Amino acid sequence: MAYIDGFMAPVRADDRDTYVAWLKDQHAIFKEYGADVVVDAWEDDVPKGDVTSMRKAVALEDGERVALGWIMWPDKSTRDAAWAKVMEDPRMSQDSAPMPFDGKRMIFGGFAPVLITD
Repeated sequence: MAYIDGFMAPVRADDRDTYVAWLKDQHAIFKEYGADVVVDAWEDDVPKGDVTSMRKAVALEDGERVALGWIMWPDKSTRDAAWAKVMEDPRMSQDSAPMPFDGKRMIFGGFAPVLITD
């Protein structure tokens, strides 16, 4: 059964091009380690919420946009093995590939699908 990692992060609107360039490198690494699909998206229609919202989840500040992404793996064991390798890969270090956003406000998690429709 497939397995999905999901992410949301606040990214400065002015840094969109830098973010996309960084993502291209990240996508290649995840694909190399077995990801089936890697998707990233840029805020287009993200409403403000009174109680909860994507904006609140990442503590969005003025001049920032919500970025959303997910990685689909063939199964959880492939994902777990890949993450172990990804975390050791020097191309992922903050020295060689610093995140172009505040990683402290990124939210993420792993998910077991309940329904996938093509």
